[in-house]
Amino acid sequence: MKQPKQNTVVSDCLLEIGSLLMGSGASTNRIKVTIERIAETLGYETEILVTHKTVLLLLKNKKTGKVFNRFKKTAPHGANFKLVSGISKMSWKVVEEQWTTDQVNQEIMRLQKATRYPFLLTLFMVGLADAAFCRLFGGAYVDMTIAFTATCIAFYFRHLLLKKQFNFYLCTTIVSFTSCLIAGLAVYLNIGVQPNLAFATCVLFLIPGIPLINSFTDLIDGNVTNGLVRGINAMLIAFSIALGMLGSMYIYNF
Repeated sequence: MKQPKQNTVVSDCLLEIGSLLMGSGASTNRIKVTIERIAETLGYETEILVTHKTVLLLLKNKKTGKVFNRFKKTAPHGANFKLVSGISKMSWKVVEEQWTTDQVNQEIMRLQKATRYPFLLTLFMVGLADAAFCRLFGGAYVDMTIAFTATCIAFYFRHLLLKKQFNFYLCTTIVSFTSCLIAGLAVYLNIGVQPNLAFATCVLFLIPGIPLINSFTDLIDGNVTNGLVRGINAMLIAFSIALGMLGSMYIYNF
């Protein structure tokens, strides 16, 4: 393989890893460490800049001393810890077994194709989680059922909206409104023991836990820009949730 082509293949491989990690909910420091670990084994020194939307990479070939740079937009943001864990394990195998770039690319493709949990199972578990929160706060089984139903319907609606590529914040507002509208009907009709608990817990699946944790982690690690961006993103999500709840409360005149 000619050297320029090899440099391009290596940079594309490393940028793909960075993009996937950023889009799957990894912290900025973890992305940098993982890329540096793999690049070192492949014979390159790296300088990395990770932003919320882009990964910029400067590589220096240890053999030739040539320096070149490339960038790549990150994947759509979400949560896929299975992928994050898989890439992290792969990076150590690269070091221990001295993998080639082709082996790394093949493993990345395999990890991307790895089967995720079935949608219906995810739907059921998300609904069950909000129902459990309702129970934790003192709700009766009837209230849990209301929270479960509202969550499942709203989660399915969220799935449809994201497939249609709706704006994420608008999607969150609509889903929060839908969930609270269903649970709020129980409050309005006084169905259940404490239906207000179902109303309060039916939107907890929308809480931006990952952006908040990553925001705090990035700030602690000194990645201030990404920490602030992720923190603002989390606040916008929280505002969208509150806006949806407010709309349903206005309809029922709570």
